[in-house]
Amino acid sequence: MAAHLREAYERMLAAFGPQHWWPGESPFEIMVGAVLVQNTAWRNVERAIANLRDAAVMNPRALYDLPPAELAELIRPAGYYQVKTKRLRNLLQFIVEQYDASLEAMFRTSLQTLREQLLAVHGIGPETADAILLYAGGLPTFVVDTYAHRVLARHGWIGYDASYHEIKDYFESELPHDAALFNEYHALLVRVGKENCKRSVPLCETCPLAELLPECGVVPSF
Repeated sequence: MAAHLREAYERMLAAFGPQHWWPGESPFEIMVGAVLVQNTAWRNVERAIANLRDAAVMNPRALYDLPPAELAELIRPAGYYQVKTKRLRNLLQFIVEQYDASLEAMFRTSLQTLREQLLAVHGIGPETADAILLYAGGLPTFVVDTYAHRVLARHGWIGYDASYHEIKDYFESELPHDAALFNEYHALLVRVGKENCKRSVPLCETCPLAELLPECGVVPSF
């Protein structure tokens, strides 16, 4: 592991402890949450997932068979519910038609092939696909989000204009390909991003990564 990434990981883990990500009672629930969390806060997703649990449709076949209008109403708390209904149904169609509703069969597919298949599903972008693969499937692919981008760019490890795939390749080329490590590392970056490395006014004084900032100490907003 690259020295600065190892030190950053150890500092965050010492400060925050294991994060026990991703919240969900089953791999399928994690997949649903990965779609519903797009452009909304997790607390809203929790309400939508609770509705799906109460309706006893938290499995691929039952959710696929649910009329779109009923699905939309159940996930309404997650926001953008009409758009998310379409995206979720696209994912469900893929699981049912490609893998006969079997997540076990789906996650036995090679990582590269399955990632390409997920990215071909309309409404599933790289972050959502990688979250499904890592957190639901336990496959070693790194999830990149705004928090990871911000933390790394402010420390001078990547450029501010780095693309999703550039950041993903940076992590995966420097870290052992271990799903548990990728899981914990991403969760810790989210934690430090929410609590310290904020968009406009970062709280560097209490950040476990403060001593790893560039000597110039410049921390732009972004």
